[in-house]
Amino acid sequence: MAAVYWLIGFVILIGIEAATMALTTIWFAGGALAAFLAALLGAGVEVQLAVFAAVSFLLLLFTRPFAARLMKSGKTDARTNVDSLIGKHAKVTEAVDNELGTGAAVVSGQEWTARAYDGESHFSTGETVVIRAVEGVKLMVSKS
Repeated sequence: MAAVYWLIGFVILIGIEAATMALTTIWFAGGALAAFLAALLGAGVEVQLAVFAAVSFLLLLFTRPFAARLMKSGKTDARTNVDSLIGKHAKVTEAVDNELGTGAAVVSGQEWTARAYDGESHFSTGETVVIRAVEGVKLMVSKS
């Protein structure tokens, strides 16, 4: 019967790991699997607990640094959707004037608040501008 409990524990721990993807329970799932195998071989409860603890600790000790490096190396500095707007052309839908605090432009079907990138330029409705930066929810634009 102990083997069934270890198997249930293994499945629960794998489920938690799959839900979090944070490398928090995978080590204990390996320990539960080893204890399950020990139970199938007829080992006593004390031996099963010792196998669980030892295998979990060894997996944590020897594989965590490798796994952490692997997960870290998979991360990239990918541009976000907003960052991908930089360099695109937008059409001014409301005159851009930083002094008056007015301006709007449409890019990719979405209207954004727009301001002059250099702080001094003015753009009239209908002009095409280039997006130089995005600051918060404002497009910083200049002449194309």
